[in-house]
Amino acid sequence: MTRRILIRNARLVNEGRIVDGDLLVADGRIDRIAGSITLAAEIEIDAAGAWLLPGMIDDQVHFREPGLTHKGCIASESAAAVAGGITSFMDMPNTRPPTLDMAAVDAKRSLAAAGSHANYAFHLGVSTHNLDAVAAADPTRIAGIKVFMGASTGDMLVDDPAVLERLFACAPTLLLAHCEDTPTILANEAAWRARCGDDIPFDAHPLIRSAEACYRFSSLAVGLARRHRARLHVLHLSTARELALFDDGPLAGKQITAEACLHHLLFDDSGYATLGSLLKCNPAVKTRQDRDALRAAVVSGRIDVIGTDHAPHTRAEKAAPYATAPSGLPLVQHALPALMELVHDGVLDRPTLVRRCSHAVADLFQIRDRGYLREGYWADLVLVADQDHAVDADPILGRCGWTPFAGRHFRSRVLTTLVSGQIAWQDGRLNPACRGEALQFNR
Repeated sequence: MTRRILIRNARLVNEGRIVDGDLLVADGRIDRIAGSITLAAEIEIDAAGAWLLPGMIDDQVHFREPGLTHKGCIASESAAAVAGGITSFMDMPNTRPPTLDMAAVDAKRSLAAAGSHANYAFHLGVSTHNLDAVAAADPTRIAGIKVFMGASTGDMLVDDPAVLERLFACAPTLLLAHCEDTPTILANEAAWRARCGDDIPFDAHPLIRSAEACYRFSSLAVGLARRHRARLHVLHLSTARELALFDDGPLAGKQITAEACLHHLLFDDSGYATLGSLLKCNPAVKTRQDRDALRAAVVSGRIDVIGTDHAPHTRAEKAAPYATAPSGLPLVQHALPALMELVHDGVLDRPTLVRRCSHAVADLFQIRDRGYLREGYWADLVLVADQDHAVDADPILGRCGWTPFAGRHFRSRVLTTLVSGQIAWQDGRLNPACRGEALQFNR
């Protein structure tokens, strides 16, 4: 690790303010923030007025390791993440085998220690038969507890009322819920099959995985959390109707929180005409009215956190017909530049974006010494310039080799990413020697 890195002439975005100044990194942490720092450093970076932000903390990724590494692995997807301004990630449990006990969590932590370019943590999954393991889980060694309520595949589908009641009563830390109602989805799909046979169009996806399917289980999850006084975080909201279940305002003091993902903020159902299967994800991207309501909720604080739900699949897998094409988009490599488009369009300001992508995630998950530009905190930093560039000019670092943003231009570019005080990404190049740290939690 380089002992000192000095970033000069930056515009620091932090805790609701934008200030001009310098920032000194020493021994992996932020040593000093001031208007001008005259100390010498082994590496000096002239920001020349670019924006210096705390790195994004992505609470929802599917990096596919173990068991699905033809799609991606911790090394490949964390490389894409640091290029996109993400310095820490929390990986979901639906790998092969699924992450259903602490031994599986520890195995993934070992994989990350060896190969992750970003800081890391892992969620413990819920099945119909592992509630004893969930209740006994060490909350300091997991990011959260992920439950696929009503919609998933295999053993991780949890929709039995008795199992859900016990889960919400016994969870030792934050519960994260994917909320869609499988019977509603199956009935909708059967109706489309009756009309179209096997040739269901991809623009039927938001009608099959409908707003009603989402609301039924989002409202169930919120009701369970209130009854059991459980801490609940509802992932990837996709509809305006669901927003009524949550409260505006700051994160502090909230028992129940909500998240939006960048694809639900940037795309709407008009995108199926050009992207087809490449836009298929669960829950589905829905109407422009839904998208605009989600954007407004990000501004008001009704949505507390922005994540990616990065979920890579190969092009060959995505080329299948509707019923068999897998759901999910690779999103981490362009996460921050894509979200900065909302800033350039006047939808939200930079301090709000930083609050939803960094501050609030650190606070919600009680992450120690990360998510802010504060002296003594780990130096997880992203330097971003207002520079137009074509997405197609970027080499794709994720293993799947494609992006739903192909053909687009973004008005921001990630110049430099620091992970725990190490340069992970600079001037379009990955530092392959950079290794992230395991996230620690104040619990």
